[in-house]
Amino acid sequence: MEPSPVLSRRAAALVGLLSVVSAVTVGHLVAGAVDPDASPVVAVGNAVRDLSPPSITEFAIGSLGDAKKPLLFGGIALMLLAVAAIAGLVSRRRVWPGLAIAAAVGTAGLVAALTQPTVTGWGALAPIASLVAGVGVFAWLHRLSQPVPSSPSRRRFLWTSAGVALGATALGGGGQLLAARYDVAGSRAGVGKLVPADPAPPIPSSADFASVGTPRFLTSNRDFYRVDTALVSVPKVRAEDWRLRVHGMVDREQTYTFADIRNRPLVERTITMTCVSNEVGGPYVSTANFIGVPLADILEEAGVRNGADQLFSSSVDGWTAGTPVDAVLDRSRGALLAIGMNGEPLPTEHGFPARLVVPGLYGFVSATKWVVDLELTTFEARESYWMSRGWGQRAPIKTQSRIDTPSGFATLPAGRVTIAGVAWAQHIGIQTVEVRLDGGRWQRATLATEVNAQTWRMWRLDVDLEPGTHKAEVRATDRRGQTQQANRVPPIPDGATGWHSTQFTVT
Repeated sequence: MEPSPVLSRRAAALVGLLSVVSAVTVGHLVAGAVDPDASPVVAVGNAVRDLSPPSITEFAIGSLGDAKKPLLFGGIALMLLAVAAIAGLVSRRRVWPGLAIAAAVGTAGLVAALTQPTVTGWGALAPIASLVAGVGVFAWLHRLSQPVPSSPSRRRFLWTSAGVALGATALGGGGQLLAARYDVAGSRAGVGKLVPADPAPPIPSSADFASVGTPRFLTSNRDFYRVDTALVSVPKVRAEDWRLRVHGMVDREQTYTFADIRNRPLVERTITMTCVSNEVGGPYVSTANFIGVPLADILEEAGVRNGADQLFSSSVDGWTAGTPVDAVLDRSRGALLAIGMNGEPLPTEHGFPARLVVPGLYGFVSATKWVVDLELTTFEARESYWMSRGWGQRAPIKTQSRIDTPSGFATLPAGRVTIAGVAWAQHIGIQTVEVRLDGGRWQRATLATEVNAQTWRMWRLDVDLEPGTHKAEVRATDRRGQTQQANRVPPIPDGATGWHSTQFTVT
């Protein structure tokens, strides 16, 4: 009996790599046609995100910033390529070990997709197609790569491999085009101009010190900070398809369309939002004019039953948040079901068609984007996405301040130096801001005009400094008379504390 032919290492690895690339791109193509969230790679990425230990999640949010998503997918891609190469190499003599690995990888993608809350029905076709393509291409190329004396056979394998690679590229591109066919931009444009019946007061020119280096009081939609769990692209929901269900511990279950909300008298509120992952001195704080309807109106129409202490909100992509009901019903806060931002419909990345905005609470309990479900329940009965990972429950925003100018290690001319920045204590308001230079006495800064207690407040201090290296520190005191803590505490689980400082040189 003749021994089975043995594939070269290069050919075997190529068989594995092309099979996994084909599986991924076929799955992506089918997902683009039936449900973009069902793409196996996206589903696996979401599963890795959801199953990661809290310590890894917290490190990624606090240290990696916008790089965390590319790094995650880069890691998944490298892992898949490594597994694919191994599948080929262990199949140099017989095809079945590689087929088993390909089937296992495809099954993992299928399980990951089917466990995503947004993937239902036809979405299962994408990971199934991916599994079949991966196994089929592996078996086909393995057969073509069998070493035989004739050179035409070798050339046929190489040309077939090249064709598979090109075809996979085309399939992946086709998947992207199909996924992009959801005309959210057109739906957003169709909303038209949002004119609030109750507009926010105009922002006075004295509300910021932008001329000396603070941010402008209102943050543009483009520059507004963004933190979410979307890995490839944010959810795309057309206004005409959107529905909001209000249920649970209510007297009357309600369902609203976008038109139901759009046609109500709209209110506009100037609100500063802060992410809990914001480090001391960090950038995850922004201010905008949000347009919508009072969230308290929505809940009162449903009738909140006694004992309901949590508003459990769900995004269309399955992300959840738990907001204290008393904060939502507190009309002095002005919690909104928002559909507009800075005079236009919500940008897609900021929650179009609708999101929650509850002032005074960190975003992970108050700012559900692409919101589609509101359940009145209790904190004992349900745990939201981040609370199940050990984060805080009520999450009130802590009083904080930041130095924006001079920037760290800046070099300035001797003489009059302006130190300026922002402070925030949403729902309470800032009373004073103080600056200390080189460990000396605290000096009270000049505050910009206060807009309302739900927004940040700019400050500045002008001092004469001698040449040399200097260190500036800042602390704020809120209107309750509580001064922010000096000791540094990391953001997780319920917000950072500590004095922000910067070091600079005067020449």
